[in-house]
Amino acid sequence: MKILILGAGQVGRTAAHHLSREPANDVTVVDSREDVLRDLQDRLDIRVVAGSASYPSVLEAAGIADTDIMIALTSSDEVNIVACEIAHALYRTPMRIARIRAAEYTSQTRLFDEGALAVDVWISPEQLVTEYIARLLSFPGALQVLDFADGRIQLVGVRARREGLLVGKKLRTLREHLPDIDARVAAIYRDERLVQPEADVIIQENDEVFFVAAADDLRKVLAELRRREDPVRRLVIAGGGNIGFRLAQTLEKTNQVKLIERDAQRARQVSERLENTIVLHGDAADEELLVEENIDSADVFAALTNSEEANIMSAMLAKRLGARRVMALINRPTYGDLMENRGIDIVISPQNITIGALLAHVRRGDVVRVYSLRRGAAEAIEAVVHGSEGGSQLVGRRVQEVKLPEGASIIALARGEQVIMAHRDTVIAAEDHVILFVTDKRHVEAVERLFQAAS
Repeated sequence: MKILILGAGQVGRTAAHHLSREPANDVTVVDSREDVLRDLQDRLDIRVVAGSASYPSVLEAAGIADTDIMIALTSSDEVNIVACEIAHALYRTPMRIARIRAAEYTSQTRLFDEGALAVDVWISPEQLVTEYIARLLSFPGALQVLDFADGRIQLVGVRARREGLLVGKKLRTLREHLPDIDARVAAIYRDERLVQPEADVIIQENDEVFFVAAADDLRKVLAELRRREDPVRRLVIAGGGNIGFRLAQTLEKTNQVKLIERDAQRARQVSERLENTIVLHGDAADEELLVEENIDSADVFAALTNSEEANIMSAMLAKRLGARRVMALINRPTYGDLMENRGIDIVISPQNITIGALLAHVRRGDVVRVYSLRRGAAEAIEAVVHGSEGGSQLVGRRVQEVKLPEGASIIALARGEQVIMAHRDTVIAAEDHVILFVTDKRHVEAVERLFQAAS
């Protein structure tokens, strides 16, 4: 598949990294900064073209004429929209995806729903990150909370703590503890190594456990792995940019929210647009300010500025001063690896969150959701089964009969409104939404082929 990525910023580089690792993809990246392109080409097996992403001549040089998917990820909404218009008008590019950040565009749904613009799919990394953080805050103690089947099924990553009922016991005892709830452990990571979730495996303290359950049962399963935590009520946000502002706007009706913004003009703008949020002008890494604002009574401190160094410093300071839980927005994977579980409770990676939205539209077969996990090493996928027993590799087969690649497992099904945890004898039917956990991304292509009807 020929994929053209416009823009080599953080999101564009992450997209190129993920997509170029899949053997079937031929990736080209366009950016105006030649030094950035040279660095990217040294790291990845891709083609690069220097120039403006909205110029027809540059798109032509990048191979737009026979491109299957164009992904416009520059920092300019207008450039992304114009590139999609040109790709459609001149080259009839089959799929055009654009990054759209401004609410002035995204709030006008008719622009996209009615085809007024030649953008097949728009994504807003800021909105995706805001929704992701809001889900995390609704489940205190979770490291990740991922929605499938329109929210009826959720996959949760959690770090097992000593006080958890299941810690120190075999995995098979989960059913004994929760006889009326069907849940499934998808994967266990111990000291960065994958442990297969077999019945006799003993859950240990600090294990990172991924489990799937119906949304209504999630909190009960979470309580098995760690002490039940009080709901988040008091939230302090560092940074009044797009993400900080959106998060405050989302939560200020149900939570006590304070927002700290360093830039006086931006602080004034944000305070005028928020109704119930206390907006403070100051530096979130100022110890005196945090103490004065009673940071020790905060349930969550979320560092969401544009500077990851500032996010790291302010989050670690807030933790030292008594904030119950801290999270930080960190772009560089190496920083995330160093900081997670070393003073910062949750590292938020905009790239990993955004790439999942992109992959759902790039994958073969009827893929509904893709989430990138473990800093891109693993994936959780929701795909729809089509065909009949004779024309599908899945329809009519029991889960144990499906020839999955190593490291892939079917963990749940959604059949209409019914949620089914996948067991060995579960039979897959046409139109089922199948949730899979893939621990090795190299096998994603083989998983995708299962959802393509036989010719």
